[in-house]
Amino acid sequence: MLDDSSIDRIKEGFKENQENNPLLSHPEHRIPELQVVIEILRYIRSVIFPGFYSNEASHYRPLSTNFYASLNQINCALTEQIVLACRSQNDPDYSEDATINAANEISRSFMEKLPELQKKLLLDIEAIFLGDPAAKSRAEILISYPSLQAIFIYRIAHELWQSEVPLIPRMMTEYAHRITGIEIHPGAKIGESFFIDHGTGVVIGETSIVGKHVKIYQGVTLGARSLSDGRKLVNIKRHPTIGDYVTLYANCSILGGDTVIGDHSVIGGGAFITKSIPPCTSVMVRASELSMRTNSEKCPKDDCDHSVQWDACHEECENECVLSAED
Repeated sequence: MLDDSSIDRIKEGFKENQENNPLLSHPEHRIPELQVVIEILRYIRSVIFPGFYSNEASHYRPLSTNFYASLNQINCALTEQIVLACRSQNDPDYSEDATINAANEISRSFMEKLPELQKKLLLDIEAIFLGDPAAKSRAEILISYPSLQAIFIYRIAHELWQSEVPLIPRMMTEYAHRITGIEIHPGAKIGESFFIDHGTGVVIGETSIVGKHVKIYQGVTLGARSLSDGRKLVNIKRHPTIGDYVTLYANCSILGGDTVIGDHSVIGGGAFITKSIPPCTSVMVRASELSMRTNSEKCPKDDCDHSVQWDACHEECENECVLSAED
């Protein structure tokens, strides 16, 4: 159990840190609540796709009384979280009345954009359905594809990012990152009919520009070149531009703000691109040459634990049944 002197030392340590770090200097300021932000996303999802995410679908149908109540509930919750986000910035010119008015206007404008966001998401679903032969229906995509969930959250967050709402857009997209393994910065600009196939490990940076009808596979990075002082790149375009009708296969990396992938181009899996690619160009990585050596006639398969291992186990295996990278 801690004695009084230990508690006093801990308290003094925290006090010193608070005095020396502006991040901790206003502990009375509340920040947006992640669980409330997540609930806002869920309510918006139920409004945009009625019947798919609510046990009481009629609540979200546009002509029902409960639909109007739901819109107002989203609007009030979002306004409150925007106020908290603005308050947390420790702006010396902060005005509570002005912030509340601005938050009300941002939330109202956002709510009026929901039908247009619905159109964009329906185009995304259509692109996934037409591009993925494994998809049995559009409903399957809507309720089960993590890539669609990441795109949905990105499109919501991007609208708030465009309105210069602090904190909340990143909270939304990092929540999507956590549940889907797909990281899309809310500042990225992504065109209609966007398709992420599989999706795990996809990273799309803040200043990326992605055109229409783009298809991206798992592990793709749209990133920036690294500098020792990353702060020098703030507010500078540092991520690539991807043209229309481009396909980026698994685990390719495209880096740099001046890198442009031309329309209708295809970037093969594993490619590392730091220079612009002309339109209608295919870029493929030459496959590494593999060779194998087998001694299957000498291998007692019931007894040997190394029959499918590489050279690392060769010295341990007396049966000479190793697959080798060399002839």
